[in-house]
Amino acid sequence: MGFPVIGNMLMMDKLTHRGLAKLANKYGGILHLKMGSGTLSSFQARKQADMAFSDYGPFWRQMRKLCVMKLFSRKRAESWDSIRDEVDGMISFVAKNISGSEVNVGELVFGLTRNIIYRAAFGASCSLGQDEFIRIMQEFSKLFGEFNIADFVPWLSWVDPHGLTDRLVKARASLDGFIDNIIDDHLEKKKCLKNVLVGDMVDELLAFYSEDETQVTEYDDLQNAMKLTRDNIKAIIMDVMFGGTETVASAIEWTMAELMRSPEDLKKVQAELDKVVGLDKKIEESDFDKLPYLKCCLKETLRLHPPIPLLLHETAEATEVSGYYIPAKSRIVINAWAIGHDTNSWEDPDSFKPFRFLKESVLDFKGNHFEFIPFGSGRRSCPEMQLGLYALEVAHLLHCFTWKLPSGMKPSELDMSDVFGLTSPRATRLVSVPTPRLICPLH
Repeated sequence: MGFPVIGNMLMMDKLTHRGLAKLANKYGGILHLKMGSGTLSSFQARKQADMAFSDYGPFWRQMRKLCVMKLFSRKRAESWDSIRDEVDGMISFVAKNISGSEVNVGELVFGLTRNIIYRAAFGASCSLGQDEFIRIMQEFSKLFGEFNIADFVPWLSWVDPHGLTDRLVKARASLDGFIDNIIDDHLEKKKCLKNVLVGDMVDELLAFYSEDETQVTEYDDLQNAMKLTRDNIKAIIMDVMFGGTETVASAIEWTMAELMRSPEDLKKVQAELDKVVGLDKKIEESDFDKLPYLKCCLKETLRLHPPIPLLLHETAEATEVSGYYIPAKSRIVINAWAIGHDTNSWEDPDSFKPFRFLKESVLDFKGNHFEFIPFGSGRRSCPEMQLGLYALEVAHLLHCFTWKLPSGMKPSELDMSDVFGLTSPRATRLVSVPTPRLICPLH
């Protein structure tokens, strides 16, 4: 039950991954809340929710194909020299600047991930303007997290005490101007160099560019199936920069924190790296498939700390799930965090136990098992590039350095609380003391 007009809006403080999990434990895995003039349904039920809300149209299907086949394919990710350059630069930076001194691991991996994705999107030579773009991203991130009464009661849109509308207009104008310059620069190069090879993400997208309206067909040939406008390209770039930077960096920091809090598992991972790779060279992408325990640690971290704890959808039409009527245009929240902590699916779900993934019928990252959906599930799951960057950065950090907590801190004293937002990063940055462990040069 809720109040007239506002419905259940007094429960806004409960709409976090932990708050919704508590409500689900009390009232059941499917919740229906009235939020102003809209409705919100939260699901801790696994398979039913995904199957019910997987409707998608031609544009979404072709965009998904473009991302998987062109922008984020594993083959393409492995071919990005900029990734190796940035990782080597980070390792060199740490190696040059350590003498028993502390390193802010959170800031380190966020900077690395941001640089990799920025270069992959805009080109290796496009470092100018990065600070401006980061400023714009940070403003959008703040705006996305702000409470806006108009989202729930549209006729109160004139009530804007924090000036959100003006801030959104200014941020959008800044973003448009910045990406327009990038696109114009790429188009000019394309005219001057007619046989220019496809390089960064903008080049890939411009291969589908049309000055007319968006065109989408069901052709299997992607080149003939879709034409993208400038606004389409801007939206994709925005999604990549937001969806790839903070989620990957947060996952890396959580993995390092969990291993720092579990020294025995850290020893096992590094022993595996020593055996497979050796102490006389850095890790290479071809080594990943030979590191099963490292993969287990990555999976276990994603189970405990999914990059996006609440997966958001909207019903295109009214439907029924497990006997419950869900109205059209309902906002759907699938609580990936709660699913990963479900006692019905996981033994001792709140503990970091990577070896659980060594058992038979092991669950994977790819959204085929509804008990484990850190990147979403099925056709709506995130592309493989995120996972590749995540594994790459963690492996290099663990192989090149030994990590210890500062000032004699015990593993049990490490703060493991999170902060709710679009992602759920650590409440405090992880700080650690690295020591080189390889006998080959690191810089």
